[in-house]
Amino acid sequence: MEISAEPLIYAAIFVAVLLMVEGVYLTVFGKSISLNSRVNRRLEMLQGGTRREEVLATLRKEMDQHMRSRSVPLYAMLADKAQKAAIAFTPNQLIMIMGALSLMAFLGLSVATETAFPVRVVTSIAMGVGGVYFWVNSKAKKRLKMIEEQLPDAVELMVRSLRVGHPFSSALSIVSKEIPDPLATEFGVIADESTYGRDVGEALKHMAERLDMQDLRFLAVAVTIQQQSGGNLAEILDGLAKVIRARFRLFRKVKAITAEAQWSGNFLSAFPIVALIGINILEPNYYDEVLDHPLFVPACFVVGILLVANLLVMRALVNIKV
Repeated sequence: MEISAEPLIYAAIFVAVLLMVEGVYLTVFGKSISLNSRVNRRLEMLQGGTRREEVLATLRKEMDQHMRSRSVPLYAMLADKAQKAAIAFTPNQLIMIMGALSLMAFLGLSVATETAFPVRVVTSIAMGVGGVYFWVNSKAKKRLKMIEEQLPDAVELMVRSLRVGHPFSSALSIVSKEIPDPLATEFGVIADESTYGRDVGEALKHMAERLDMQDLRFLAVAVTIQQQSGGNLAEILDGLAKVIRARFRLFRKVKAITAEAQWSGNFLSAFPIVALIGINILEPNYYDEVLDHPLFVPACFVVGILLVANLLVMRALVNIKV
């Protein structure tokens, strides 16, 4: 039985693309930008001798640059994810990285496989663009998940700071030093902006809209209302922290309940693709008799569309808002 190694080569090249993006990112911006790092990136930049206003300008540019580039062709689909992930690469750099990775994937396919030239071109572009999108998307999901977990602790720390007499701006500064990244840098930027005259409520609202998080919107609204109407901010934030924790627990319960349906949908969508790869590895000539049939290519497109539709429908069914 003849075994084809081409599908394994395709997978290996795609994994190499992902590892290369991560390696370049950590090399250019340092280990502290990694979400696994315990080092607060903002404090590291300050301790490195960079002036406070320069740190603020750099971080604000990284956080907002992708939203201003939504009109760039082929970049709109990536801009929202890159903004939530706070990717330090500029949009132009990400586009150049896509092109470079596509070229490297094409060279790898040319050396390791005998695939036709048009197929190599299309596949290498899909690997370069898809690899960067997959990397950015995974960064965004991981970062938002960490912020959701850190937010109740951060709000409770603000409450304790307010109750001992600190002003709200000082409470934000304390959070930026005591809470790990990524939330520490986010609140550090807000603390610096308030120091230079920006309204805290406006800064919080901007952060909530940029990250598209409902809990942060609650925090921004609470602070804005207290600024306009007065009241005990510590008590307001204490109640908000309890609400956020309750929503977080409920969301986890919903996620656990719908996990079976999610995995079923993923399995049903992935199984035909895995089966196709397995067949091509174990029996490369399995489809030779039907390749020339006029309905073969249209049937492949129909199957692909149905698989994508199945995945989207399953996600919509289990995407319960909390």
